[in-house]
Amino acid sequence: MSPPDTQGADLRAELLATALATSAARLNTGSSGNASVRTRGGMLITPSGLAPESCGADDMVAMVAGAADGTPTGRLAPSSEWRLHHDLYALRPEAGAIIHAHAPFATALACQRLEIPPFHYMIARFGGPTVRCAAYATFGTQALSDNISVAMEGRSACLMANHGMLVFGRNLANALALALEFESLCEQYWRTRQLGEPVLLSNEEMQEVVERFRWYGRPAEQQP
Repeated sequence: MSPPDTQGADLRAELLATALATSAARLNTGSSGNASVRTRGGMLITPSGLAPESCGADDMVAMVAGAADGTPTGRLAPSSEWRLHHDLYALRPEAGAIIHAHAPFATALACQRLEIPPFHYMIARFGGPTVRCAAYATFGTQALSDNISVAMEGRSACLMANHGMLVFGRNLANALALALEFESLCEQYWRTRQLGEPVLLSNEEMQEVVERFRWYGRPAEQQP
């Protein structure tokens, strides 16, 4: 199925609603964080420096895939993090929408530059036995996008050192659900560490869960 049309009013409204939902869930505050959705010609992304509450659907910025500068269209500049969205869509064809957030617990772990180990089987929801922390680089730079590409290899989420979190999903609703789930896991890991180092699942146990997640949520006729 082809991605939705770049200029679709419904898609612009859905992207804005997703950005508003990240604020309502306290994944972001003010103008922090950003969200995007893949389109036929590239992507729609939230604008730079504006809180979702100050935006209308028409303020979502269209960008062209494959262009070195993203070639934005419209009166507003795209989020300063447009490069990491642009590059991740190019690398991961299964990514339909991306959410970057400064969520409290994810950011706390990111500021410690921690990889999240297999303390809970739901870590496998994000593609592997761990969730990596991307190396630090200045926001909005190609270096940061490159670091995230490494951390996201085989994963659908990562922490961003001294910065926040990134999650992608098959569409905006899925990306938002995964972002909320990831922040919940970050809180659980943070709280567990207050009691001491957690007991970790083995590689074999995690690989079994990773395999189960390959068909998790599929229709009954597609179940093994």
